[in-house]
Amino acid sequence: MPRTSLAERMSRLEQQKARLAEQEAKIRTDERKQRTKRLIEAGTLVEQAGLLDLNADALYGALLALSANAQDEKQITAWASAGNKALDRQMKVAAETVEPLTVTFPAALPTAFSTRLRGASLRWNKVLQHWEGLADHASVCALAAEHDGTVSRVAKGSGRNSIAHDPGTAPAKRAERS
Repeated sequence: MPRTSLAERMSRLEQQKARLAEQEAKIRTDERKQRTKRLIEAGTLVEQAGLLDLNADALYGALLALSANAQDEKQITAWASAGNKALDRQMKVAAETVEPLTVTFPAALPTAFSTRLRGASLRWNKVLQHWEGLADHASVCALAAEHDGTVSRVAKGSGRNSIAHDPGTAPAKRAERS
C-alpha cells in the first residue's frame, strides 16, 4: 500500500480548509440576508402601525416600553391576536380595492420610476413587454399618467380577449420586436 506524501496530505487539508471557509462564508451571508429581511419586515410593520412619522427618539422610547412587556406570554398572545385581526382587516380592504391591471408606456422608464411601479405591486413582464399586477386602479392611473402610460383592466375571464381597455384611453400598443 503506497503511502501518501506529507505534501499530498497537506494539500488535501488545505483544500478541506478552503471548503470549510467557503461554507462558513455562505452561512454568514445567509444569516445576514435573513437579518436584513427581518429588519425590512419590522420596518414595514412600523410603517403600517403609523409610527414611521415619529422622530427617532420617540420611536425608540415606544419600542423600549414594548420591550418591557415582551417577556409576558399573556401580553405577547394579546399582541399577536390584535395584530392578526388588524392584518386580516387590511387584507380584506386591499382585496376589495385591487384588481388585475396591465400598464404600458411609450418609452423606456427611469429606474426610479420603475421602483415606484414595483412599490405599487406591479411587475415587469419581459415576454409581453408591459407592467402587470394586482393593484388599485386609481393610484396606478395617477402613477402611469406621469409618463404617458396606458392602464388596462384585465377581465375576469381568461383567454385572448381578456384585457378590457379603459374608456378614453388609447389601446395599448404591442411592443415592437427587435
